Amino acid sequence: MQTSDILILVAMIIYIAVILGIGFFYAKRSQSSTEEFYLGGRKLGPWVAAMSAEASDMSGWLLMGLPGVAYFTGAGEAVWTAIGLACGTYLNWLIVAKRLRKYSQVAGNAITLPDFFSNRFHDTKRILMSVAALFILVFFAIYVGSCFVAAGKLLNSLFGWPYLAMMIVGAILVFAYTLIGGFLAESASDFIQGMVMIVALIVVLAGSIIHVGGIDNVIAFIQSVPGFGSLTHTATPLTADVIQANDTVLAVQQLDATGTPLWGDPSALGIIAILSTMAWGLGYFGMPQVLLRFMAIRSSREIKISRRIATTWCVIALAAAVSIGLIGRAMFPDMFLTGSSAENVFIELSKYLLPALLAGIMLSGILAATMSSSDSYMLIASSAIAQNLFKGLFKKDATDKQVMWVARVTMLLILIFGIIVAADENSSIFRVVSYAWAGFGAAFGPLVLLSLFWRRLNLPGALAGMVSGGVMVFVWHEVIAPLGGVWAIYELLPAFIFGLVMAVVVSLLTKPPSDEITHEFDHYMELDV
Repeated sequence: MQTSDILILVAMIIYIAVILGIGFFYAKRSQSSTEEFYLGGRKLGPWVAAMSAEASDMSGWLLMGLPGVAYFTGAGEAVWTAIGLACGTYLNWLIVAKRLRKYSQVAGNAITLPDFFSNRFHDTKRILMSVAALFILVFFAIYVGSCFVAAGKLLNSLFGWPYLAMMIVGAILVFAYTLIGGFLAESASDFIQGMVMIVALIVVLAGSIIHVGGIDNVIAFIQSVPGFGSLTHTATPLTADVIQANDTVLAVQQLDATGTPLWGDPSALGIIAILSTMAWGLGYFGMPQVLLRFMAIRSSREIKISRRIATTWCVIALAAAVSIGLIGRAMFPDMFLTGSSAENVFIELSKYLLPALLAGIMLSGILAATMSSSDSYMLIASSAIAQNLFKGLFKKDATDKQVMWVARVTMLLILIFGIIVAADENSSIFRVVSYAWAGFGAAFGPLVLLSLFWRRLNLPGALAGMVSGGVMVFVWHEVIAPLGGVWAIYELLPAFIFGLVMAVVVSLLTKPPSDEITHEFDHYMELDV
């Protein structure tokens, strides 16, 4: 191992030690009760709430997946995705945060999202809660796998160590950290990790611009590639199928005799495709890891501050991530010839531009993103099974100690499943995340909005909306989208609309909610918290 590799490794080890230290610091407090473990006692300040929401939301996708898309196919898809996410972040904090903070407390002091759904509709049979818990388990297990892919790619790219072994090491670190510290440790460390991520993006972006000779040179390169800088087209790398030793078929970009990448005619991005890509923003209304921060903030009066912090962070981070992908192609035009390998562009830029020790700190941003997201996903998924299924449905007299043990076993199972999902090093972080993101957005997004704003929504409507939205994600992705043409759009958009329509139609065709439920709805905003 070279000296530079040793310095990078030292910086990352120090970072991991600090994060684990936070977990141990909060360990005793977080284990005192399930409310402390899963919601931190509703005591998050505005800065921690905002930064932990964004850090846990963005994951390694921000530093690897999004720059990789921009590097491989240009600005089109990446920019519209970023715009949709920025708008979704702002609107979620604006119209959902305060209402969910108040209503979740009125609705039986709910400490998980499935809890809130069942309590909101007085679902004594816990059907809604059970279905929500199962959706959370499925989609978060996929999400966790995407985070493990990021950790494996990072360590493999940095040190050349076997991808599978490095992915498993990263997964075990996240598991240990989440098991020890719970929600408070997760949120406190996410604040630090959010800061590391934004600094890493800005430093690498500034260094890249300087290295290529300024903005003018960046623009000149972008204009030289057909469709690369367009918002109405995507660049089309000319690819050829290559069969690897393990019989995996990869679409690899072709090079000419001089080693220059070859490009075809750009593909048009029509209005439907643009709206489909921007639909990423709809996902925020159903993201449990973000919605939990709304429920956990100590005062609804501080949400305005959090909204400003979160939106500012999000806009800067997304703009920097897309720009890094575009500039990375100008610096390394032929380094990454597949969409999957292009997700390493941030790593290579950091190693190339920065002194080894500083590069290690910046690359900790990827580890930060991976840890901050996967610990959130494991914690929320384990709470769905332990708190909502085990205690809420099967053993209603379960003690906190029993619930905590079920949660730990669930985390272990999610760890194993996530490792299985991440076993293929050619997996695209961006594509894996997009599937899970659509699942949450379509299953929970319409239900969250209607629960907070429509008094006529009833239990059958809520159940119909959740199930139809979640199932439509699978149907559209696996059956309808492959038909191509106008059907080849991001599954979140049609599934979200379908879930919303089904919730409204079924509610109107069935018995109205009880007077007790509508009374809670009419007065929940009066709660002074």
